Amino acid sequence: MTRTVAVLFDVDFTLIHPGPRFQGVGYASSCAAYGISVDVTRFEAAVAGASGLLESPHQLYDDGLFVRYTSRIIELMGGAGPDVEIVARAIYEDWAEHRHFELYDDVPGALAALKRLGLGIGLISNSHRPLDSFGAHFGLDGLFAAAVSSSDHGFLKPHPSIFQAALELMGARPDEAVMVGDSFAHDIVGAQQAGMRGILLARRGPISHIDPLPGDVTVIRSLAELPALLTEAE
Repeated sequence: MTRTVAVLFDVDFTLIHPGPRFQGVGYASSCAAYGISVDVTRFEAAVAGASGLLESPHQLYDDGLFVRYTSRIIELMGGAGPDVEIVARAIYEDWAEHRHFELYDDVPGALAALKRLGLGIGLISNSHRPLDSFGAHFGLDGLFAAAVSSSDHGFLKPHPSIFQAALELMGARPDEAVMVGDSFAHDIVGAQQAGMRGILLARRGPISHIDPLPGDVTVIRSLAELPALLTEAE
C-alpha cells in the first residue's frame, strides 16, 4: 500500500457540530420574529424530510439550494407565509459564522497526533464558511496545510474536482491521501471517484442506510481511532 502523506477532512458533523442556532429552538426563535409559528418537536423529522433538496444534479454550489432546503425545514415544522424565505436566508447566512458551532471533543487530540506523524491535514467543506479563519477560531492554528470550500471552488462534494483542488494545494497524489467524513454519498463516494481512500466517521449511530457498505470503506466511531488506524496501514 502506498504511504499516506495527506489526510483531508470534511468539516460539518466531522470536526464541528451546530449549536442551538441551528436546532429546533433556533429555528423557532427566528420564525417567531416574523410571526411564523412552528412546532419544535417536528424539527428532526423536518430535517430528514428536506434532506433530498441538498442533492444538486450538477453538483454546483448554489446558495438558493440551501435556502430552499432551510425553507422546507420550516414548512415541515408547520411554518407558512411569505416571510419563510426571509427567515431561511437569515439562517443560511448565519451558517457561515464560526461562533454558532462547537468543536467535537476528539478533534484537537486527533489532529495533533496526525501532525506529529508528519501527515499533511486539509479541509474540504460543502459550505460558505470562511475556512481561512477556521483554525484560529477553534484553537487549531497551524494544523491545516490546505482548505477548499465549495462556495469558493464552485463545485460541491462529491464532484471529484473539489478533492483534486485540495490535493494540488497539498502536493499529494490521490493514492497518497485519505478523506475522512460523516457522509458516505458526499465524502466517501467523492473521494473514491477522485482516486482516494475514504474513511467514514459514523458518530451518530448505525449506518444501516448504506446497504451494502463496500468492503473497501473503513468505518470509525471517533477520530481518536484515526492516528493508530493510519499508522497500522503503513
